[in-house]
Amino acid sequence: MTPQLLHLHLTFKYFDEIKAGTKPEEYRRADKWLHKLEGKEFDGIRLYRGYEKAGPDTLMDKPWRGFTLKTITHPHFDNVPTLVCAIPVAD
Repeated sequence: MTPQLLHLHLTFKYFDEIKAGTKPEEYRRADKWLHKLEGKEFDGIRLYRGYEKAGPDTLMDKPWRGFTLKTITHPHFDNVPTLVCAIPVAD
């Protein structure tokens, strides 16, 4: 059976931070992602560095550890408090 992976494309900056171990969670807007994640189980997460050709420097696999809902204020969300799905990606 093919593993069920959650595929996430990230900006170069966030991909590189996760790879360096300085970004422990990936955030996705809950209003767009909650229905995609809620009640689902995945075998793992596949992270892509943008839409570059997949290779050892542009692809990471992480274990699926679920997600939590959080309200964060972040420049990516125009510094407005935003409800997000926080997906753990740290090793």
